[in-house]
Amino acid sequence: MKSVPRYIQLLVLLEIIVLAAGWFIISEPGIGISFTETALLSVSLSFIALVTLLIFFRGRKREPAAQTMHSLVAVTLKFLLELVVALIWFFVAKKTGLPSVILFFVLYLAFTLFSILIMLKTLKDKSL
Repeated sequence: MKSVPRYIQLLVLLEIIVLAAGWFIISEPGIGISFTETALLSVSLSFIALVTLLIFFRGRKREPAAQTMHSLVAVTLKFLLELVVALIWFFVAKKTGLPSVILFFVLYLAFTLFSILIMLKTLKDKSL
């Protein structure tokens, strides 16, 4: 499992890139989002991706039945936690303006694609 720290470093790099891009985009006048909103949302989605990857790679050290269960738990937990974040973002915080909705879905897509691509790359190398 030498690749786990490398993937965590890539996740941190993705988070830094997202925060830097958010800082530069939000510094333009007329954007209806604050950097605090961007940082809070990206950190929460990054944390969810981290938890998902840790559960997934923990299962890679187990026997095949446990590997499958860990993969399912990781994906299910990711879905449920992101659903909770979406509910809090849209209904509790009332972030229903177009810039907030676009921000949420762009960040959701970025971190979800990151997690899925790492999982697929890892599973591609496994022989059944």
